[in-house]
Amino acid sequence: MSILLYIYNEFQIITDLGMKICILGFGKMGKEIKSIAEERKHTITLVIDKDNTDDFNASNLKECDVAIDFSTPDSAYANILTCFENNVPIVSGTTGWLDKFDEVTEACNQKKQSFFYASNFSLGVNLFFSLNKWLGMVMNRFNKFDVDIEETHHTQKKDAPSGTAITLANDLIKSIDRKYRWKLSDAVENNEIAIKAYREGDVFGIHKVNYESEEDVIEIKHTAKSRRGFALGAVLAAEYIKNKRGIFSMNDLLELY
Repeated sequence: MSILLYIYNEFQIITDLGMKICILGFGKMGKEIKSIAEERKHTITLVIDKDNTDDFNASNLKECDVAIDFSTPDSAYANILTCFENNVPIVSGTTGWLDKFDEVTEACNQKKQSFFYASNFSLGVNLFFSLNKWLGMVMNRFNKFDVDIEETHHTQKKDAPSGTAITLANDLIKSIDRKYRWKLSDAVENNEIAIKAYREGDVFGIHKVNYESEEDVIEIKHTAKSRRGFALGAVLAAEYIKNKRGIFSMNDLLELY
């Protein structure tokens, strides 16, 4: 049995809750989320996309148990606050708005709401995050190796670098004393981590962390084979935060550490 199928089965009992879900953003991810949510016996009560934003209002939100946001960087922040105002727990997988994350945290705590954020909802990616942290702590001792990050996504992805790449970089900055910040560039200072972002075709997501010295190259890599793993993680997150209050992440859901 695959790890993903194991997680799916372990959480299957939660489908008895039969939640009413609002989907914010109905692109390819939104459609995949709808499919998986309905497989798990939930009801899609409200779908908001660019053509019906007026329907995202207090009256309609009263019919929703939870919202899942995969919209755009420009709308995610306002969507989150609107859900807080209407006592609707929200799961967000939208990236590109994280300069306002502290404000969201403060608003969530003040209003005693529920917010689940992940830069990536894939189980495999979150295991990759753990591996990246561990390897970063090991490589902290070996100054001869420099480190950079590469990420590749489909051409419709609007933000760069990806939220996943930023998470990888920030975790390395915490682990490697000689690195202080990341930069979206090939040309960086010694204390910076280069992130290289590529947009190609319909790539679901490829992330690589590279360590290189004059003698060696060490690489760790994650490749997403479909959107299903991301969508399943988002639906599991929505099931997880029902009737909870606070701020949650994939570490809480998967109990990785």
